[in-house]
Amino acid sequence: MDWHSRRISAILENALLEDRATSDATSRACIDPQQRATATILAKQDCILSGVGVIARILEIYGSLDTHVVGHPEVISHGEIFDGVRLHKGQAIAVIRHNARVLLSCERVVLNLLQRLSGIATTTRKYVEAVQGTSTRILDTRKTAPGLRVLDKYAVRCGGGQNHRLDLSDGVLLKNNHIALAGGVAAALQKALRNRREEQPIEIEVRTMAELEEALANGAESILLDNMKVEEVRQAVTRIMGHSRHVPVEASGGIRLENVRDYAEAGVDYISIGALTHSPQAVDLSMRMVPA
Repeated sequence: MDWHSRRISAILENALLEDRATSDATSRACIDPQQRATATILAKQDCILSGVGVIARILEIYGSLDTHVVGHPEVISHGEIFDGVRLHKGQAIAVIRHNARVLLSCERVVLNLLQRLSGIATTTRKYVEAVQGTSTRILDTRKTAPGLRVLDKYAVRCGGGQNHRLDLSDGVLLKNNHIALAGGVAAALQKALRNRREEQPIEIEVRTMAELEEALANGAESILLDNMKVEEVRQAVTRIMGHSRHVPVEASGGIRLENVRDYAEAGVDYISIGALTHSPQAVDLSMRMVPA
C-alpha cells in the first residue's frame, strides 16, 4: 500500500479534518505546547494487523495542517510487526515519540483506522482458514464504508482474501436488476457481450438451474450462484463442469463462517462475503502515553 498516494492521503486528511484534530480544546487546555510524550499502541486481543502504515502518515499529515508543530514523529515497530501478521493480546504494535498535544489529537483517528482495518483482516483470515485445503478463494464485495473502499479492500488482502471489483468500471457483473431491466438472462448477456470494452470480463448472477442453463447457452464467461443452498450449488457446479468450456464459479448470499466450508467443498472457485467489509467487528486496540 502506498500510504503517500494522493488518494490515501486525502482519506487520512479528511479523517483529521472531521475530528478537527488541530483544534483539540482538551489538549490545549491542559498540556504544555512543548511537552513530549511516548505513546505505545497495544493489541488488547489476538488479531490480524492491517494499517500499520497509517500511524506515521497521520502524524505527518497533521504536521502539514498545523504549522506550529515542531519536530518530526519517531515511529518504532519491531521487525516482526507488519500488515498481515498475527498479533497476540498485549503485544505492542508501535512506539511513537512526538509532541504530546499532537499524539493526543491524532489518537482517535489512528486507532479508528487501525481497529477497523485490523477487524476486516481478522474476519477475512477466519474465512480463509475455514476453507483451507480446498481450491476455493475468499472474495470481498463493494459493500464497503463510503470513502474507505481502498482501505477496506487492502485490509481484506492483509487477511489473505482477494479483491473482487474495486468499482463499477472494474468488469461487468450482471445482477438480478440488470437482468430484469435488460429483458432476461439471454438478452442481458447478448447486450453485454456486444457492448463491453475489449477484454472486459463478464460475470452473470443466476438463482435457479433454469437461469444457469440459459446463461451457459448464451456465452456466460463466469457464473455467480446467488443465494443457493449447498446442494443446489453442488448440482450447479457439476453441470458447469460438464460444459464444453471452462466457466469459473462463484457462490454468494447466506454464506457464514459456520457453513462456508460446505460451500467450498461443493466445488466453487470463489466465495464472496459481504460481511468482510459491511459489518466488521473492530479489533480492540489502545494507545498508552507517558511523558518522554
